[in-house]
Amino acid sequence: MATDEVMATMALPGLARALIASGTLTQQQAEGLYGQAQRKRTSFITELIDSAVISPRDLAYTMSAAFATPLIDLDAIDVDRLPKGLLDPKTCQRFRILPLKRRNNRVSVATADPSDLQAAEKVKFETQLPVDWVIAEVDKLDRLLKSYAASADESLDQIVGNTFDFDSLAIESPAEEQSDKAAAEVEDTPVVRFLQKMLLDAYSMRASDLHFEPYEHSFRVRFRIDGVLREIASPPVAIKDRLVSRIKVISKLDISEKRVPQDGRMKLKVGTDKVIDFRVSTLPTLFGEKVVIRILDPSSAQLGIDALGYEEDEKARLLEAIHRPYGMVLVTGPTGSGKTVSLYTCLNILNQPGINISTAEDPAEINLPGINQVNVNEKAGLTFAAALRAFLRQDPDVIMVGEIRDLETADIAIKAAQTGHLVLSTLHTNDAPSTLTRLVNMGVAPFNIASSVHLITAQRLARRLCPQCKVPHHDIPRQVLLDAGFKPEDLEGDWQPYRAVGCPACNEGYKGRVGIYQVMPVSEAMQALILRGASALEIAEQARREGVRTLRESGLRKVKMGITSLEEVLAVTNL
Repeated sequence: MATDEVMATMALPGLARALIASGTLTQQQAEGLYGQAQRKRTSFITELIDSAVISPRDLAYTMSAAFATPLIDLDAIDVDRLPKGLLDPKTCQRFRILPLKRRNNRVSVATADPSDLQAAEKVKFETQLPVDWVIAEVDKLDRLLKSYAASADESLDQIVGNTFDFDSLAIESPAEEQSDKAAAEVEDTPVVRFLQKMLLDAYSMRASDLHFEPYEHSFRVRFRIDGVLREIASPPVAIKDRLVSRIKVISKLDISEKRVPQDGRMKLKVGTDKVIDFRVSTLPTLFGEKVVIRILDPSSAQLGIDALGYEEDEKARLLEAIHRPYGMVLVTGPTGSGKTVSLYTCLNILNQPGINISTAEDPAEINLPGINQVNVNEKAGLTFAAALRAFLRQDPDVIMVGEIRDLETADIAIKAAQTGHLVLSTLHTNDAPSTLTRLVNMGVAPFNIASSVHLITAQRLARRLCPQCKVPHHDIPRQVLLDAGFKPEDLEGDWQPYRAVGCPACNEGYKGRVGIYQVMPVSEAMQALILRGASALEIAEQARREGVRTLRESGLRKVKMGITSLEEVLAVTNL
């Protein structure tokens, strides 16, 4: 074949090339039909059928043989039983495709042109499922598509079900005027559908965060489920800007500003009486803006202290400390260790009509009625320290500070704790004893720490073993258990550790998380150590003598109870 003929063949659509290869069309016929389609702005397959060069039935048989794809007779299909909401009817009409069935996380789609790569990419994007193609006769496909479009309701309820109401996501745009291009991007229907699907999936999979991450040649969506990031979808790179614009609009962010990070919020109404908040954060990266959406479920603060995983003695110490009329209770641990939920559980216990509670956070993650919550705004001068000063003029009983970050905040919080107020706050330290030395290193006077701090709780979150599929782990050597921290007497008795397996009801053998705690009251002996400038090691040794368990020891108790695995405890308490 001459070079010009090769180039001409390469310009033809895949369907035309397949028909030439099968001997159904000549090169000249294919080029003529393709030219007519270009001039009339119709599809090649329409011109092909209209020309009567090949019948729809023969075309279907030819395509089935050429692409080794099964045939289907659409006359046997009941349009009312086709899946609704799986594909946009406009997409189906545009690409001449029809979703037939969803089964085992795959979708079967009928087409007359299996060579249409653009249609394949569109189906994969909209469904986020692997596609099984079947060949159908184009005339029957067109007839069924008309019936399908008439019966398919593009309402939001059919996308997410009657239980979920995304109307609350239609938050009005920012005050700044949008350009026509930006407005078009925001209202792009596939992008709207995709975002709604991701939010719904994240909520139903009990994810804590959604990550939308753009790269040079790819774009991925990851969910953090039980503390572990999992890749959920890989949408086309071309939609990344439109998706970010949509998120910004419903979060009341400036869609024209792409050079600096922005923070916003949006809401999702679930059922008739439950609302889920989403905290949105955008960050400019090399290849576009990364968006992280955190799911803030107010019901997490309503679970009660028993659901968090405290042992009975730990719970008794914590409850005794938060019911004191004054003093400071600190919760410490890394980001994502559940400190906010622990604090709000305590606030929920204290939230009574006779108590005035004020909180300063950056930002307020859980909305709790009956509590005066303040969002810190550094740019406006509303810092933690400024909020604390204002609280002290508001006749408070309980004050919660989202985080003690500097000496000024620490000093005001400690003075509040010394003058008849209960102060709850967080710090980022590895364990409870090192929290006291951290305050000293920040510049707080040791005598102020000794007289104000009553209790410190260090915590981690470990994944719970799935109760349906966990199995005994008989192969762990005794020495490994001893090296992990078990004492010889702990290995006596009728118990055995469990390991993760994995089943349809869980995520790789785990379902949910449980807290591991080190609850350390500040005793008189510890106060004496603080006053003489003792190290964290000396304070830890004193805590051990007083019966305070380390994080590792608390975790091993959860292993012995069959709540989590040894591997998980070793991972989260690897101090």
